[in-house]
Amino acid sequence: MTSNPPSILQRTQKWLIRKGNENRDAFILGRLQDEANNHYIPSKSDCPVLFFNASTRLEGISLNSAFSILTSISLRWQGVKTIQWVCKRGMSHCVLGTDRTNLSNKPPCEKCVAQSKKTYKGASVVDFGYQPNLELAAKLNGMNFRELSDFELDGIPLGTMVIPSLRWILRKHHIEETNPNKDLLRDYILSAENIARQIRLVLEKIYPRAVVLFNGQFYPEAIVRQIATQKGIRVVTHEVGMQPMSAFFTEGEATAYPVKIPDEFELSSQQEKILDQYLQQRFQGDFSMAGIRFWPKMNGLDADFVQRVKSFKQIVPVFTNVIFDTSQGHANVIFPDMFTWLDAVLALIKRHPETFFVIRAHPDEGRPGKESRESVADWVKKNHVDQLPNVRFVDFSEYFSSYELIGMSKFVMVYNSTIGLEASIMGTTVLCGGKARYTQYPTVILPKNDKEFIQKAKKLLGAKTISSPVTYQRNARRFLYFQLFQTNLSFSSFLEPDPEWRGYVHLKKFPEEMLDPNVNPVFKVLSNGILNGQPFLIEDNEATKEEKV
Repeated sequence: MTSNPPSILQRTQKWLIRKGNENRDAFILGRLQDEANNHYIPSKSDCPVLFFNASTRLEGISLNSAFSILTSISLRWQGVKTIQWVCKRGMSHCVLGTDRTNLSNKPPCEKCVAQSKKTYKGASVVDFGYQPNLELAAKLNGMNFRELSDFELDGIPLGTMVIPSLRWILRKHHIEETNPNKDLLRDYILSAENIARQIRLVLEKIYPRAVVLFNGQFYPEAIVRQIATQKGIRVVTHEVGMQPMSAFFTEGEATAYPVKIPDEFELSSQQEKILDQYLQQRFQGDFSMAGIRFWPKMNGLDADFVQRVKSFKQIVPVFTNVIFDTSQGHANVIFPDMFTWLDAVLALIKRHPETFFVIRAHPDEGRPGKESRESVADWVKKNHVDQLPNVRFVDFSEYFSSYELIGMSKFVMVYNSTIGLEASIMGTTVLCGGKARYTQYPTVILPKNDKEFIQKAKKLLGAKTISSPVTYQRNARRFLYFQLFQTNLSFSSFLEPDPEWRGYVHLKKFPEEMLDPNVNPVFKVLSNGILNGQPFLIEDNEATKEEKV
């Protein structure tokens, strides 16, 4: 049964609530900007920090745009000059402004520029417009899709750098070489070149002490990161953290989540307890990330499934990921992409009829508004995988307990999903097909190449018993705890989720003094990290204060 569409009154009420929240956000930001300006004393010797995030939002305030603006205001509170480099119709096609239903449609620049004016009112702003390179445009017009993908200019692989954005907006990894796709790729390259040309001038003029960017994977930020790095300027990137309303900042690539755990770090009994409480919630499906709750409920394994398992010698779950996710660029080191890995897994499935394989689609494949257009379900259908007697495919919409499944398994295969880390914590052997954030420490089996993956899988499938090294479980717990409670910087005192618009936030009312690093430890970490190159780590007693209450 389909629900009735909202009435005119209901739509009007929602619009009024949204506008009220937007006006409140604008008022709070204006007050904070004014207070920061009162603390800032201009100096000719000022060396500013440059902020840039053209791929975090169009309208409203997203999590990452909130992280950026609050951090910049806090720095000015300390007397540090900050500059916002802001897009003002600076791209013929930006990533979020690309219309997947009609790629030739222009982005909604008017709404985005209006939001920028509200967000950065009172801040020091340098904006940029679109000044296309007509000579380059003529050159690109004669190129085919592959030539565009491989295109380089002045030592910058523009084609390669815009492909992740193309994959993300088209919601697929393998891009068809159609005219609309080719035109979009060309427009992205032209826009990227425009950004490269203009950011060079800005950096040469102000030469900032650091540049702070959204994750560095989408092409506008990737280009700025590349140019700044070439000029020897420190670059800090940020992404949403693993906890609600939390951020991850790093001098590395935020989407790769580089974490340096001290060798001597061991969990205390209290920390073990805190981690176990978190895991208990995860195992019940009670978690969210980037303001998104994936599981409205989680169902246990039914009697029919359990009975079917009994007819096989062993069970091996296969956990996939979202093919266009920005993490995939880091993951694709053993196989060219996740579907090539799945093809290799399928060959193993056919050779081992005694083993029951459960292929699990990632829940984010079906997120409303972000649905994958190259899905595991499509791959299953294309290869008739669901017709094999030793396979059960679990689609993204099935609230099927992966944790109960892991408890029954001989070992687990993952590409780069977080559940690989959790399976290792559960004491299960994990074989990875891609590089994950947790593979930087010995937590799972990470083969060197595709051939070694096949060899490892065959050995595990044929072994009578398997025991995962105790060090894997220990390292997995250390990594997860450190990631959750010491690299995550909580903005929950300042932000609350938008009730309707998932992934977007509103500002809470809070005393301006909370932006002072001497008052709030999060801004102390951010200040020391951005200005002095210190690790972006929160003190453990601050990170877990709420959990210990």
